[in-house]
Amino acid sequence: MSDVRVPILMYHAVATDPNDATRALSVTPEAFAEQMAVLAERGLSPVTTAELAACWRSGRALPERPVLITFDDGYEGVHRHALPVLAKHGFRASLFVSTGWIRGPYDTGGGLDTMLDWDQVRELAAAGVEIGGHSHSHPQLDQVSDATLRFELIHCKEIVADQVGTVPVSFAYPYGYSSRRVRQAVRETGYAQALAVGNGLARRTQGPYALRRVTVRRSTGTDAFERLVEGRAIARTFAADRALTKGYAVVRRTRRARRLLSRSGG
Repeated sequence: MSDVRVPILMYHAVATDPNDATRALSVTPEAFAEQMAVLAERGLSPVTTAELAACWRSGRALPERPVLITFDDGYEGVHRHALPVLAKHGFRASLFVSTGWIRGPYDTGGGLDTMLDWDQVRELAAAGVEIGGHSHSHPQLDQVSDATLRFELIHCKEIVADQVGTVPVSFAYPYGYSSRRVRQAVRETGYAQALAVGNGLARRTQGPYALRRVTVRRSTGTDAFERLVEGRAIARTFAADRALTKGYAVVRRTRRARRLLSRSGG
């Protein structure tokens, strides 16, 4: 069972005409419907993040050919366009919300495009979509202070619990960025598992707080999507992404070290 590799699909906006800020990481409603049909035709079994982690934690068997469908941030098209398609196929999914971006009483105005409101989030939850945390204001968590980090995690968790009625147990790191300090804080604030990006298949050996996902974007054609869910040519598909990620990781570590040094007066 530990050798099972699971594709965790990372979506953002599902929109016909997204704005420039979200376009590259969006998919059209038609593409999303076609991609879900691919999963159905191939007999894949969508599970939630909580279900995957619980199986790996307990040793219970996963369903045949598991796959995860995840959405980050909380764009309105997840309710308008994705939910009917998920319902048509009877698919489970996980939605990770940045609570300060959701329209309603906690809205900070930082949302990048038209966002969900809390009624829509509750309707998604009622339809079987797992609602997870994605921080409050969507910062780079590995760059913020300990106090800000804990606020982002706890405030997000409390708002979801208040608005949806269930405490979120899964988390997705904004931008996919984490560090040992961030992962420890996520665990200490009560999340049972968390998703990174990494653009690789998820494996039990990655641990529950660093599960990898693969990015689905507007440029992902049908053939490329089929390769993703079948686990073929992933390293080649995301070679450029990985090179950029490694380079930027060095930049972020250097920035944080400089900030810590300046705070200490060094």
